[in-house]
Amino acid sequence: MTITSTTAFFLFMSETFKSQKMLWPIHPWPRVIRLLVTILAIAIFPACSAVRLVYNHLPDAGYWWLDTYVDFNEPQTLSVRGELDRLLHWHRTEELPKIISLLQKTQRLAGTDLAAEPVCALVDQVRERLLVLSVQAEPAMVALAMSLGPDQISHIERKFDKTNTQWREDWLDGSAADRLERRFKNSVERSEQFYGPLDARQRLAWRTRLTASAFDPQQMYGERLRRQQDLLQILRLANSAPTRPEPAVMTAMLRAHLDRFVQSPNPIYRSYSDRLLRESCQTFAEVHNMTTPEQRDRAVRRLAAYERDAQELQAQR
Repeated sequence: MTITSTTAFFLFMSETFKSQKMLWPIHPWPRVIRLLVTILAIAIFPACSAVRLVYNHLPDAGYWWLDTYVDFNEPQTLSVRGELDRLLHWHRTEELPKIISLLQKTQRLAGTDLAAEPVCALVDQVRERLLVLSVQAEPAMVALAMSLGPDQISHIERKFDKTNTQWREDWLDGSAADRLERRFKNSVERSEQFYGPLDARQRLAWRTRLTASAFDPQQMYGERLRRQQDLLQILRLANSAPTRPEPAVMTAMLRAHLDRFVQSPNPIYRSYSDRLLRESCQTFAEVHNMTTPEQRDRAVRRLAAYERDAQELQAQR
């Protein structure tokens, strides 16, 4: 969903990336398309018409999603809805052409053997689009941050607690075998959305690589908490000062937060995150290279359908 507020952008990124790139680098095609075609839409849709429908209704869906975190008052509601409409118009005009280009590049890659490097390069290009989105949204993000009251900041903290409980249930509770099975199931399901059914050899490759993975949910959870507290500290500081900070000051604070979001100040986590990303790109490339010509053709056709979707969306100005 498109983000146009301080909390919106960073909260949604936390949810979408499953806290610090947990799943999405492991299966790039589905995640890339989710990011590119629907501006960070939450789910992969079974039909292209659904992508178009979701894209055109992102302002409404985005508003209601954000409201579960912030609990907007009436003036904020009017402002956020207006900014979501504005940002979608900007994205349709300025970003969809770039997304179409990325989809075309992805189609070319999908039809060939891959190494880890071009997969990671594609991930980097998606990150770049996210950063461009954050820059475009920055003025509205700053304005909303400066308008939040103490009760709303507490509401955000409670929402964090709720999502953290679910995160722990999904990734920290239970046994290592349970977590491996969940990751294996997710990886196979998302691969099959593009390639069609995987054979026994391809499934074994997924399981073998995931079993040997550096994946560590405890590290991810710690970084998730750090990011949340980082944002809450900024919002509380802005709210508790004798006078509200100047927009330039708040802008600098939020830019610094984004920098720490993208590049953790914890060197141990940075090293782990980089290792996991490289490992994930390698795993995807390895499994992709085991696909049959028919499976690759299916993936290319699926990507081409998303490209047509993006072209139609761009034309709806």
